[in-house]
Amino acid sequence: MGFLDHLELPVLPEDKTGEGNIIVTSLDTLFDWSRLSSLWQMSFGLACCAIEMMATSASHYDMMRFGVIPRPSPRQSDVIIISGTVTLKMASRIKMLYEQMADPKYVISMGNCSNCGGPYWEYGYHVLKGVDRVIPVDVYVPGCPPRPEALLEGLLKLQEKIRQKDPDYFGEMNFSN
Repeated sequence: MGFLDHLELPVLPEDKTGEGNIIVTSLDTLFDWSRLSSLWQMSFGLACCAIEMMATSASHYDMMRFGVIPRPSPRQSDVIIISGTVTLKMASRIKMLYEQMADPKYVISMGNCSNCGGPYWEYGYHVLKGVDRVIPVDVYVPGCPPRPEALLEGLLKLQEKIRQKDPDYFGEMNFSN
């Protein structure tokens, strides 16, 4: 006789969840719920927006209170925050880092320069007209540079997007060998 033989677990109908101490859910929903409050971010600061991103991580705004923890490696990161002017030379590096991230992965484009090239794309031959031409972007944070509050709002929008889980949002996930 094992420990489980002595437990009297109630049998819940499918429409009853959260009754008592038992919650019935799928593993995908559980993983998405845990991912909401535990986003590991990799910063890719390229210009003046990076200063505002650093201010968001500092004690006054405290990005970690939303569960966003900075990580130095793309292999450990869930979200990459691209901030600043993306040059054509840096585009290949951004794509390489994005491809090294595990699925599901998210991208926040912070600032007008990473969103659409900013004021530099018109007169500079070397500026990419938006990071979304290289990698898919989930949330755009406008501003030149955006305030730390705007980045926090972008993080909350990303969490809301994960919570709603659009079927097309996660892209292709292939678990076969």
